Amino acid sequence: FRKAAAALPRVAPRALGSRSLNSLSDQAFEFVNISHNERGVVEIEMNRAKTANAFHMPMWHEMKNALELASSSPISRVVIITGGTSKHFTAGMDLTVFADMSKEFLATKCEGRKREKLKDLVTFFQGIPNAAEKCRVPVIAAVNGGCIGAGVDLITACDLCYATKNAQFIVKEIDLAITADVGTLQRLGKLIGERRARELALTARALSGAEAQEIGLVNTAFETDEEMLAGARKVAETIAAKSPLTVRGTKEVLLYARDHPTYDALNQVALWNSSMLFSTDLKEAMEAAMQKRPPSYPSA
Repeated sequence: FRKAAAALPRVAPRALGSRSLNSLSDQAFEFVNISHNERGVVEIEMNRAKTANAFHMPMWHEMKNALELASSSPISRVVIITGGTSKHFTAGMDLTVFADMSKEFLATKCEGRKREKLKDLVTFFQGIPNAAEKCRVPVIAAVNGGCIGAGVDLITACDLCYATKNAQFIVKEIDLAITADVGTLQRLGKLIGERRARELALTARALSGAEAQEIGLVNTAFETDEEMLAGARKVAETIAAKSPLTVRGTKEVLLYARDHPTYDALNQVALWNSSMLFSTDLKEAMEAAMQKRPPSYPSA
C-alpha cells in the first residue's frame, strides 16, 4: 500500500497559479478529468468507468488533489463533481484497497504502530470529503446510477446535490462489517434528520434519487442523466455569475453556523462582514443595479 501511494505523483495546490486547469489535468491526472469554462465553472469527472468509478488508492489521491487545486485556483467559482462516462457515480471503495491494507498491516509487527497506521489511513480517507467541504467555492455533486459507500461520504460533504430519480444512494459499510468512518455518520443526520440517517446507516437500504429529494439529501431529482447534468450546470452558472467574494463568504458562514451556536455564528458573520463587506464587488453590484445591467466581477 505505501509503495502504491508513494508512486502516485503529488500536485501541490499552489502549482496551478494562472495556468489552465485543462493543461494541468493533462499532465497530472489519470483517474479524474478536470475542465472549466471561461465563467469559472469547474467540472471534475471521475474516470474509472470500467470499475463503476470505484475508489482505489490512486483515485483517492487524485480526487483530493483535484479538489484542492480547484479551491486554490483564481479561475474557479464553482465545482461540479460527476461520474463522467460511467453508468454510476461511484461504486464506493475498491476492494483492492482492503487487500493493500491487509498486506501493509500484516507486515507491521508492532501492534501499536499497526493501529497508528490504520488511524492515519482512515484520516487520509476522511480528507477527500473534507476537501469538498473545505473547498472555498461551492461544490455540486451530480449523481447518476449508484452512489455507494464512499460516494455517500463525498456527496454529504458537497454544498449541493442533484441526481436522477433512479439513482441509488446506499450507506453500504454495515453490510461489510465496517462502521462508516469517512464522514457519512457525521454529516448525513444534519442533512436529512437523525432518525432517517440511523435507518439508512443501520439497514444499508437503497434510497432512490426521488426519495432522496423528498427527504432533503438531493436538491432536485431529474428523469434522465442528461437533464440532471444540465440542471446541475444551470445552477453552477447561476452561482458563477454572483460575486465570487460573496459566494465564498456565504459558504464559510453557512458551514460555521452549522457547527456552532446561533449567537457565536452571528458574531462570526458580523466579523466577516466587517472585514469583507466594502469590496469592489459591492460597488459593482450597486452600479450594475442602477444601470440595469448584469454585474461583472473579477474571479480572484
